[in-house]
Amino acid sequence: MKRHAVLSSLFVVVIAVVLDQVIKYLVETRMGYGEQIDLLPFLALFRVHNEGIAFSLLAELHDVGLIAITLAVIAFVLYLWWTNAPERVFARYGFALVIGGAIGNLIDRSMHGYVVDYVLFHLPSWSFAIFNLADAFITIGAALIILEEFLGWRRERAAR
Repeated sequence: MKRHAVLSSLFVVVIAVVLDQVIKYLVETRMGYGEQIDLLPFLALFRVHNEGIAFSLLAELHDVGLIAITLAVIAFVLYLWWTNAPERVFARYGFALVIGGAIGNLIDRSMHGYVVDYVLFHLPSWSFAIFNLADAFITIGAALIILEEFLGWRRERAAR
């Protein structure tokens, strides 16, 4: 990978981790556990602790197992990122966001034994799983990687 591509991608990782950790620190120090602060009719801050991974899955693995899984995922994504062509910009930044989000949640799990979640989308009769900025970075990153794959497929198809 070219130096500029590496540095700009690392910058995205660092910014993602710092933003995630600053917001989680503010949530942990300024909100009570289970406290809800309504921001919009369908959006609230709601502080909880997630002892599993997405949707509290695999909580029975506890910290060591979940940290090992997270490290394995980070290593795999780093491999994909490093072997990705530098001109695939969406994928490059997508991998950076996935890694930044995973590191943010890994820091929480390592320090606290849980991940701090605080974003709640809800309606009067329905609510989505509570998540955090790191989770959003991982989701956006995955969407960018999928977008890059789709665009590459279209370019290949048009070239035939």
